[in-house]
Amino acid sequence: MEFLRHLVVLVHLVGFAILFGAWVVEAVNGRKQVTRLMNWGLAIAAVAGLALAAPWGIEYDLNYVKIGVKLVILLVIGALLGIGAGRQRKSGSVPPAIFWSIGVLTFANAAIAVLWR
Repeated sequence: MEFLRHLVVLVHLVGFAILFGAWVVEAVNGRKQVTRLMNWGLAIAAVAGLALAAPWGIEYDLNYVKIGVKLVILLVIGALLGIGAGRQRKSGSVPPAIFWSIGVLTFANAAIAVLWR
């Protein structure tokens, strides 16, 4: 059971890596756009994160405050991706504040996962 939990942790991290990697590619190329790959990364991280929030295969208590903070940040990232995609369809670009917020919040969510014990 522990191996399965570690596998889900790996999938969760890969989801955030896809989201953050796609964001970095857009930032480096100067396009500042929301891509489908960002949405896929967010979806993978969200599904795996929800699976990890269930208390299965562990002998310790989960940190529900940490899980709640990460969930709120994930929902905000999803909202920003949706707003950014809508603005992108209308005007052809994502406002810089929305684009940079997506990257900062994605990095912050990964940092919380690693640093908050």
